[in-house]
Amino acid sequence: MEGHRTLTRREFAGPFLVGMTAKAERRIEGQFVNDGFPLGHKIRDHIPFAAPKQTRKIPLVIVGGGCGGLSAGWRLGKKGFHDFVLLEMEPQAGGNARWGENDVSRYPWAAHYLPVPNKESTLVHELCEELGMIEEGKWNERYLCFSQQERMYMNHRWQDGFEPEVGATQRDRDQYKRFGDRMREFRATGQFTKPIDVGAKPSPLDSMNFEDWMKQEGFDSELLRWYASYSTRDDYGAMARDTSAWAGIHEFASRDPEDRGPLTWPEGNGWIASRLIEKLKPHIQKSSPVYAIRKNGSGWRVMTETVEYLTEAVIFAAPTFTAPYVIEGAPAATGFVYSPWLTANLTLDHWPEGEGFAWDNVIFDSPSLGYVVATHMSLATYQPRTVWTYYWALADRSPQVWRKALLESDWNYWKEEILNDLSRAHPDIRSCVSHIDIMRLGHAMARPVPGFLGSEVRKKFARGEPNLFYANSDLSGLSIFEEAQYRGVTAADRALGRLGQWHK
Repeated sequence: MEGHRTLTRREFAGPFLVGMTAKAERRIEGQFVNDGFPLGHKIRDHIPFAAPKQTRKIPLVIVGGGCGGLSAGWRLGKKGFHDFVLLEMEPQAGGNARWGENDVSRYPWAAHYLPVPNKESTLVHELCEELGMIEEGKWNERYLCFSQQERMYMNHRWQDGFEPEVGATQRDRDQYKRFGDRMREFRATGQFTKPIDVGAKPSPLDSMNFEDWMKQEGFDSELLRWYASYSTRDDYGAMARDTSAWAGIHEFASRDPEDRGPLTWPEGNGWIASRLIEKLKPHIQKSSPVYAIRKNGSGWRVMTETVEYLTEAVIFAAPTFTAPYVIEGAPAATGFVYSPWLTANLTLDHWPEGEGFAWDNVIFDSPSLGYVVATHMSLATYQPRTVWTYYWALADRSPQVWRKALLESDWNYWKEEILNDLSRAHPDIRSCVSHIDIMRLGHAMARPVPGFLGSEVRKKFARGEPNLFYANSDLSGLSIFEEAQYRGVTAADRALGRLGQWHK
């Protein structure tokens, strides 16, 4: 059974001594990191902020320094427009592409790869060429994931890939093949693209969930159904039953069958984010939470604790659900559902026993998504130490229940959950790990729930207003780089069009 056991009152409280493990085990250090929720809750609850100390006039303000906001700034710069500021709430820009580093390696905090872009992802191609990922028309091999790319632990052994081998019946294999054939049929329609606006059309598939579609199609293999739900948890942080059938199919049908990727780095998509941040460095104001955006004639007043910006246009690249708490007159973000996640970076002083490791390592039937090895892309011939980035999409219960668990369970509780999960495949894991940092994300990514893609609320936010442009990937219902970049670039182009009208 996929899922997570019920948390007891004692487990919620957690042990009192953070960092202590069972007697005779090594001490494992660590902490929660990048906790942005206290500040977010302050904005949500309209707790007063300090009044701005100065006023600044500027034509354009970007709110949010995730990949949507960074892509908007990237587009403005390429169009020769530089009179803007990008305000980021956190001390580090990048959003879900943030990264960290220790004395072993750089590592991701969330997004850890970029699929080799399809032909319709022209903006991604443009950026890849600019950053040197494409040289003389060919992908730079240095950035394509090294072998072995992925493996799965099942039936007490590791196997290549995520399609079960040991224990699979001929019926399971036949259904896997038929499922692949159906995905190729959907791909051939041209409606499952990245970004979705290139090809998507209204579809009855959006009105049902992916699990029901699987049943309707006669896909009842337990192994295939596990793989389908693993995939929706991985991409959307949602079980197949909570995912639009259209979005579930998109996860498979949008893939290029000739894809040699993915593209990845030790710090994951932080490699991309860091280069965009460097390009936009003069414009970025970090640790600058925006607590109010108020109308000011035909423009806006954007309020932070240090500066009040008087601006003609705003690109709002923060998560859309926050808009009603910040923007005067913003509609309610009904229908927007977000998945809570937990990610952790484990420093290993030595490797567990067993055969060679892949980049992406999954434990079958685990509540987690497994881990990626940050040092996998290293060219070093000997690596005595490593960092694993562990992902857990908290999907099997309601987001509200899991958010409560994230806030109320201490670091030691989550550390034990992580180690207990990993010990199923690595019995000696506790003797290897010296440090575990954990990041809690209450609203990590948008869920493409049934009906969301066709909803009028989503379309209304996507249209924005004459001088207010939304630019978060959640407008697509798919929290992936291709959508974040597209939303940011689209907002930048629309803002430039509006600013051009004002300055004629």
